[in-house]
Amino acid sequence: MRLSLANLGALGSAVTRYGYDREGQASGIVHLGIGAFHRAHQAWYTDLAMAAGDRDWAITGVSLRSPGVAEQMNPQDGLYTVTERSEAGWQSRLVGAAREVLVARDQRAEVIDRLADPACHIVSLTVTEKGYCRVADGSLDFALADSGSLYALIAEGLRRRHDAGLPGLTLLCCDNLADNGQQLSRLMAQYLDRHDPALLAWFEAECACPSTMVDRIVPATTDADRAELAARIGVEDQAAVLTEPFSQWVIEDRFAGPRPRWEAVGAELVSDVRPYETAKLRMLNGAHSFLAYVGLAHGHTYVHEAVADPALRPMVEALLREEAAPTIAAGAGQDLAAYASALIERFANPALNHRLIQIAMDGSQKLPQRWLDTLAANQTRGRECPAIRTGLAAWIRHLRGANGPVDDPRAAELSAAAAGSDPCSHLFGPGGLMGDTWHPAEADCAAIAAIPSSPTGLRT
Repeated sequence: MRLSLANLGALGSAVTRYGYDREGQASGIVHLGIGAFHRAHQAWYTDLAMAAGDRDWAITGVSLRSPGVAEQMNPQDGLYTVTERSEAGWQSRLVGAAREVLVARDQRAEVIDRLADPACHIVSLTVTEKGYCRVADGSLDFALADSGSLYALIAEGLRRRHDAGLPGLTLLCCDNLADNGQQLSRLMAQYLDRHDPALLAWFEAECACPSTMVDRIVPATTDADRAELAARIGVEDQAAVLTEPFSQWVIEDRFAGPRPRWEAVGAELVSDVRPYETAKLRMLNGAHSFLAYVGLAHGHTYVHEAVADPALRPMVEALLREEAAPTIAAGAGQDLAAYASALIERFANPALNHRLIQIAMDGSQKLPQRWLDTLAANQTRGRECPAIRTGLAAWIRHLRGANGPVDDPRAAELSAAAAGSDPCSHLFGPGGLMGDTWHPAEADCAAIAAIPSSPTGLRT
């Protein structure tokens, strides 16, 4: 029996329920990119806020291309469960915040209608780094942006709101980009400047793009996960997400209009997100990418296996404590040493089964903020980063096809560069494919090239 409003009576009593009048909630949020992470994070926080008394913050989810999530959620009336999984067991919650899922490719007019609805105040986004259509220098790639991107949808929705005399929107980026709010604002402005310049001044005056830091490990849900969950809760949940108990959301308190009281259910509203964001990108995400590429080279499948490897654990510790943490200007009360210890503990959670190959996707979009910023900051201080160098060697090995087909929007050009005689220079040197964030010294390239072959090293 599949989860739905009609089948709630079959849902196990151990599942926590949302408890509010779901049908009485207006849709105040349109979310672009309603994947597993959003369902385990922002939608989960919004559900908790509505359960605590907030009203009219139901979510209209939008898939920009694939109908997969719509096919999971719409037959379930938007309902799904979030299960926190650890060695202590499973804890599941029924989430009612999502109202519907639209597929922008097929339902463009309906998406624009939701954006232009007076009840809508927030457009949130989890479209992954590659969804922002940036070239290597960070500016907008108009060829990509003009082919069914988020910018066209938002621009048309804003134009409708402007012409109807409605207020602007808060655009809330929840992806792993440094200064993500500022980046979204800048990229949106570039798009409007080309396609609707008369709207640009209104966007800058009436809309807001707060920065955020989001943190929760959400592995891809497998068929085996769904089958085990169904046995536990009594119904089949095709949209289920399984995650860790830990969750953090830090939001710049700068909105264009109303917002849910997310701070009442655990989110942090702050004036400056940057210390949290930098720590997350360089420490958690940087270590995750290291474990992905180096762990795959050492024959591991999951994060908890890689971090338990006695050959890898010291390098992960060094990356966190000696390479990344010293480059971060910590905020008031932010304890980076404690954060590093907590990350190791989270990575070691054997119940998550977080696949390394999932983390290894889209390296060209992730590594500038995860590794290259750390390398550049240490380079100015005359410090070396042997752990990240090892990670770079593993990534080059990955680009050569050591882990199967490369899943990256720039796979062809990156793989060609990695196959050459001097991949380090072609990827990271002046004019390299990875931009100008970090230029390796000759010694860096020599050290990366000298890392021995698997299983004790990485080169093929």
